[in-house]
Amino acid sequence: MADPKGFLTTDREVARTRPVEERVRDWDEVYQPGSLLPIISKQAGRCMDCGIPFCHNGCPLGNLIPEWNDYAYREDWRAATERLHATNNFPEFTGRLCPAPCESACVLGINQPAVTIKNVEVTIIDKAWDQGDVTPQPPDRLSGKTVAVIGSGPAGLAAAQQLTRAGHTVVVYERADRVGGLLRYGIPEFKMEKRHLNRRVEQMRAEGTKFRTGVEIGRDMTAKELRKRHDAVVIAAGSTTARELPVPGRELDGIHQAMEYLPLANKVQEGDYVAPPITAEGKDVVVIGGGDTGADCVGTAHRQEARSVTQLEIMPRPGEERPPHQPWPTFPMLYKVTSAHEEGGERVYSVSTTHFSGSEPAEGETVGHVEALHLIEVEFVDGKLEQKPGTERVIPAQLVTLAMGFTGIDQENGLVRQLGLELDERGNVARDEEYATSVDGVFVAGDAGRGQSLIVWAIAEGRSAARSVDRHLMGASTLHAPIRSTDRALTV
Repeated sequence: MADPKGFLTTDREVARTRPVEERVRDWDEVYQPGSLLPIISKQAGRCMDCGIPFCHNGCPLGNLIPEWNDYAYREDWRAATERLHATNNFPEFTGRLCPAPCESACVLGINQPAVTIKNVEVTIIDKAWDQGDVTPQPPDRLSGKTVAVIGSGPAGLAAAQQLTRAGHTVVVYERADRVGGLLRYGIPEFKMEKRHLNRRVEQMRAEGTKFRTGVEIGRDMTAKELRKRHDAVVIAAGSTTARELPVPGRELDGIHQAMEYLPLANKVQEGDYVAPPITAEGKDVVVIGGGDTGADCVGTAHRQEARSVTQLEIMPRPGEERPPHQPWPTFPMLYKVTSAHEEGGERVYSVSTTHFSGSEPAEGETVGHVEALHLIEVEFVDGKLEQKPGTERVIPAQLVTLAMGFTGIDQENGLVRQLGLELDERGNVARDEEYATSVDGVFVAGDAGRGQSLIVWAIAEGRSAARSVDRHLMGASTLHAPIRSTDRALTV
């Protein structure tokens, strides 16, 4: 273990963020550079000799958390990096983006603030990059087998890297113009600067992984052509059907899905635009959806100098302490204040949108522009949400973003139809416990098979699917696989 008395003598201390008035004027990450390194060894020392490390169970990747905490406490950064990479291909992604279910499962968290596992993780990997300890790991020999990975989000990248290192020739097909999936265009720069993604992609190129961007399977290349070129296929295309809001006025201009709005801001940072085609500048912005994607819309609107920002959530506001029905070590639904929320705006709970109203269409246009959102308060009655009469009100809105999640893979997707894939009752690609679909030689990992979930689940499933593909091609596999598709951690 690390410091035997660390959890008794050291208080929890997390990474410091830059002042709000400074960070909303740029798109850099919100954390103060270098703020973690001076404190992280002591924070790692809070990891106690708990006997059964429930943090392992809380993490879908099965990260060896007590081990790399011990190395970080001793400032043996190279050994810490080795233990970190033993289970996680991209700790710099999870260390910035994961909601840290491991911390909810931390034994210390029963009656004290949990160990800052996420902060330790990102410090270890950032230190490793700075010291040059992250290098390409090309295979010793090639297998002669080829694998197509469809989608370059965290699941696709993890599967591709594992399969490349196993000796297979891997080609990643990405329909967007750049590699990264939601890591590239769904995560704002202020949460994760894309330089972290770029250098991982370059590492993978050096290992032998090939990338083909601007290629949508089922349109630019048929499934038949794909199967002819490759011995196996991994579908990691994500959950792409955004949940809709079918209320009167939805057709008005100025109402957009979050994934129509957020990528444009990232494209500005990539140099594709001087200004985004959809902007919050000078507007009253309403974000519908209280999750992380909604918070990303809030932070983006602040940086685009919105006049006001309001975030709506249909569910009641969560509490600040564990509710009785979500005991340790489960992942509790708690009131969460993200860096975006610290920057301003209003959060409204227990409300439902009834309709939108807007201007009359201008000459030559078919629809007007949204001007207001009409809502009503709701409450649970006998387990069902019901509207509360007399609580109607109107919120000004010239830009509305819908951040209500996703409901499965696009069923009209040419890939799904051309491969003849079976879907499950939730609209995801059906699979067995080895990630195999109904089509021989075709596997699925991440949100495309699991449904919308966490980045750690995506990486874990990418690694596990890679092991199944390797076994399918070679008869056996030495790749590490943290989970099967039927496994469920205590957290989610």
